[in-house]
Amino acid sequence: MLRPERMSKVSVTGSKGVMPAVIETIHELNLVHLSDYDGSWQGFDNGNPIEGAENASEKLVTVRALESALELSEEDTAPGTIDDDWEQRLERIRTRINELDDRRSEVRDDLRRVDERIDRVAPFAELGIDLDLLSGYESVDVLVGEGSVEDVEAALEADDDVRAFETFTGGDVVAVVAAPTEDAGEENVVDDALVGVEFARHPVPETEQGPDAYVAELEERKRELESELDEIDAELEGIRDNEGSFLLRVEEELSIEVQRAEAPLQFATSGRAFIAEGWIPAGEYERLVDGLRGAVGDSVEIEQLEVADYEEHEHGAEAHTGSGGNGDGDEPGAETDEAEQPAQPKATDGGHTTGRGSGAVTMDDQPPVILNNITPAKPFELLVKMVGQPKYSELDPTVLVFLTYPFAFGYMIGDIGYGLIYMLMGFGAWKVFDSDAGKALGTIGIWAGAFTMIFGWLYDEMFGIHMEYFVPEGIHHVMSTFLFANTLDKGLQATDWALLWIVFSLVFGLIHLNIGLILGFVNELSHGVEAAVTERLSWIFAMNGLFVWIFSDHLVTQKPEFVANYAVFPEAAGLAALAILGVGVVLVGIGEGIAGVFEVPAWAFGHVLSYLRMVAVLLAKAGMAFAVNLLVFGGYSDHGYTAFNLPTYDVSGYEQEFVGLLWMDPAWIGIPLAILVFVFGHILVLLLGITAAGIQMLRLEYVEFFQKFYEGGGEEYEPFGHEERSAQPQAD
Repeated sequence: MLRPERMSKVSVTGSKGVMPAVIETIHELNLVHLSDYDGSWQGFDNGNPIEGAENASEKLVTVRALESALELSEEDTAPGTIDDDWEQRLERIRTRINELDDRRSEVRDDLRRVDERIDRVAPFAELGIDLDLLSGYESVDVLVGEGSVEDVEAALEADDDVRAFETFTGGDVVAVVAAPTEDAGEENVVDDALVGVEFARHPVPETEQGPDAYVAELEERKRELESELDEIDAELEGIRDNEGSFLLRVEEELSIEVQRAEAPLQFATSGRAFIAEGWIPAGEYERLVDGLRGAVGDSVEIEQLEVADYEEHEHGAEAHTGSGGNGDGDEPGAETDEAEQPAQPKATDGGHTTGRGSGAVTMDDQPPVILNNITPAKPFELLVKMVGQPKYSELDPTVLVFLTYPFAFGYMIGDIGYGLIYMLMGFGAWKVFDSDAGKALGTIGIWAGAFTMIFGWLYDEMFGIHMEYFVPEGIHHVMSTFLFANTLDKGLQATDWALLWIVFSLVFGLIHLNIGLILGFVNELSHGVEAAVTERLSWIFAMNGLFVWIFSDHLVTQKPEFVANYAVFPEAAGLAALAILGVGVVLVGIGEGIAGVFEVPAWAFGHVLSYLRMVAVLLAKAGMAFAVNLLVFGGYSDHGYTAFNLPTYDVSGYEQEFVGLLWMDPAWIGIPLAILVFVFGHILVLLLGITAAGIQMLRLEYVEFFQKFYEGGGEEYEPFGHEERSAQPQAD
């Protein structure tokens, strides 16, 4: 559970004559994670793609381009079938889609130009002047644009080259007609006069029509183009409906063909032989052997090179602790001597069995990882992979995230109403999203919501209101006496509860960090006992020694009162803890030098205090829900506590402290406002709960917890093969 599935490295050796059959069989088994040949064997190079690979790749690119043009997706299209004439059918589809796509591009360009012309003529429609009257003059200059009429006229009056002018306005548009003086240059005098004026010029459309008629003509052209565009889209939609299944099926077949054709690129090949190596789950070796024997008989030699240990090691022939059997299920042989060089492969054509000595041709590849978690924990692999795939040599923290993340989330929010909504949101995400990540996220939401409801039951809260105020007294008595409702309190008005949650958060942090350090200790054992002791056990001693002393009776009168109230360890234990703390600091100094000693306060104390963010979120969210309910219902004083003025509770004889919206006069205003504030207020608290509790706990997992033992960076197991879509149930 904390370790990934054990992997075996296997080798398949044979003559090139049987290589296509071997590739096809391995592909169908969908079992072997192929290793890339690293060029380490003399006389062996990476293979070349099988004949036809380039043609298949080109067709695959074509099919995917057609799918993109049709916006085709697997989710809404059932797998289809292909016939012998599929290439001719594909070519017909390609030709027609390209024609439609080209025409669609042309229509869109025309439509864009029409829109631009409409935009250009719109200002002239405001003027109400025929367009042919705004151009074509020799004795006067005409300019149309948008700007301040006063500024335009002032600039024209001040210009010595302007003999006379007239302005016409319509909306924000100004048309200027100016007559230049006799000695004015050939330049447009209006342009020169308005150089310093903020004035946006509009070119005059070349047409003899009036603006309204011109716009009407353009609008008609626009409608024609839009209609043509709709026809093209409709035809493409028809092709999508009729040929989508066929295209998906062709893509699937071509993907398989390309995968198989390019597989030799990962093999070691000579003039007459090939060697393929890869990783399989250790328990699948016999299935691989049976599959290959059934396909090519004794024409290949199959060898299990090693069953990989979990400890970090360099992979290669000299590192193999057990070379595999002979392909017929023999037990692994003796260890390979480190100085012994692996024998060169040998092969003959003509279908004869090929053989090779013990050893690998890929020397440095690490085993791929198949996470091995219980079913409820599998969705939480998403949170782990956000940091990185675990290495094969690392302990997988998924199950620990599963045990701690929803628990801490529920502890921080703790409300039956919110928990129910979180569960519904998670279920909705699980139903809506088809991807594995989307479904995992939905499942995580369901788990978080479930623990939020559990803690809400213990806190006796629903939407921030204690259930004792709206559940009949007899029923609530049974709930609290036998079902543990009202067992806990968030402590908004009871200091003792708030202090308890501070201590609880620290204890949770200590447990969480100790688990991380213990896992780190186990990981470090692969580097030697000394490294594990100085790099991980030292911090376990320092952190636990410090906090056992803090919560002990030693010097208890000099400690803060709330710490003294929770001093559960005797003085002797406190003194022993100080000694353990000292040992831890010394070990840190041995392992990490003086710099590590200076980090002791941060690691042993600061990292634990980080978990106080949990109680901060708990109190903050409880306070926000309290504020919303107080605003809606109002409150009264009940033996020093503020209780909500609910319609279901008798408040006679109590002092009213705050009148809520629900009791506001007139009621036809107060009640709708109360409902509005209640709904949107709690939605806000609900969403902030996701960001606060969810992100803060994620931070504790990634920064405080993972930092103690986890690196990530492993390679995910991706077997050479293909899961056919055609094997899935087709839509009706």
